[in-house]
Amino acid sequence: MSYTSPFTGQVIQPTDVSYRSITLTANTQLEWPLNGNDTGDVAARIMQVSASTSGLALWMPPADQASVGNDALIRNTGANAFTVKNYGGIATIITINPGETKYIYITANPTSQGTWGNIAFGVGTSDADAATLAGMGLTAISSTLNQSHPVTSLTSGYTFLPGDRAEVAVWTGGATNIYLPQASTLGDNWFTLIKNNGSGTMTVNTTGGELLDGATTKSFAPGESAFIVCSGVSFVTVGYGQSTQFNFTVLTKPVTGGAYSLSANEAANNIQIYTGTLTSNVTVTYPPVANLYVISNQCSAGGFTLTVTTGSGATATVPAAGQATLFCDGTNFYNANTTQVGATTLSIVSGTAGSPSINFASETSTGIYRPGAGRFGVSVLGNLILDVDALGVDVTGTGNFSEGISGGTF
Repeated sequence: MSYTSPFTGQVIQPTDVSYRSITLTANTQLEWPLNGNDTGDVAARIMQVSASTSGLALWMPPADQASVGNDALIRNTGANAFTVKNYGGIATIITINPGETKYIYITANPTSQGTWGNIAFGVGTSDADAATLAGMGLTAISSTLNQSHPVTSLTSGYTFLPGDRAEVAVWTGGATNIYLPQASTLGDNWFTLIKNNGSGTMTVNTTGGELLDGATTKSFAPGESAFIVCSGVSFVTVGYGQSTQFNFTVLTKPVTGGAYSLSANEAANNIQIYTGTLTSNVTVTYPPVANLYVISNQCSAGGFTLTVTTGSGATATVPAAGQATLFCDGTNFYNANTTQVGATTLSIVSGTAGSPSINFASETSTGIYRPGAGRFGVSVLGNLILDVDALGVDVTGTGNFSEGISGGTF
């Protein structure tokens, strides 16, 4: 192929051929667009190549006839992959799959084969770019980015780190506590996956009073799992899966006095334990939903009461050191047991004069309790009035007997 000047009629050195469309039907040797090269198969700076069958190759021109840095951008527009080889087809420079685009250039030219470098543009995103973009939660597979959730093992007392993003954290021991740092250290949209494969409860604790699903702790029974997602100020779980074997959860809530309102997540715990030293009566308002509760009042009462309510309907008062099994119909709290069906015995806690074991909802300091070993006591307004033991009866105060007293010595 020759190039002729329109001004002088003489053959001239051409400028670069900018673009060619090539259909490969056989292995094809390219030449530089130089004077004297008349094959017609010149190398262009940009080439769109379609191979009619698989296994074909495009051979680049002699490297020693060009300077280092000479380059070509080659795009496979066909349905078959082909290879790009150095001069004479001695060695493969790169393979180009359908839809891919590759950029090649000479890095050394002491021989006709030379040394060639390449950059893979890939399909949409290059292989190199995919690997560069891959990070926590992402991995490069071929030329695409894919989700990645590597599995790690938790240790007792572990505190999550920013680098735990997108990992699957698995606990395999007994009961343990796991900790979340302050949400601000993790930032908005940080997340991890957590699974309890152990034999005891795994409790996830927040830091600095921050909330996880509206509470400072969340318990995971064996078999339970969830995504934990950080908003930058608090945490929520997504897909919290409750175990079908261990489906009761515990809320431990400290109280001191006054009014409290449970969130829906707090009220979802069937077992409720209240702790703290009371300075006044406590009223806890529950969401108006139907549920069954076992409520334990472990507060130091000081003569004060713990009452549960939905804000309307019947309420229930749980004495200090006492437990109550209650059901809520969405409005009222009712005692879950009014009779002991099939039972021959009933065991209760010893109680105190101020909080007798069996008392009255409207007056919890009046009732019966066990003052000590071998003793049975009756308390009225927190005072031991009647004390019965194996030797007899002690009565505090005076007695009025409408029919008199007989027997014994007075």
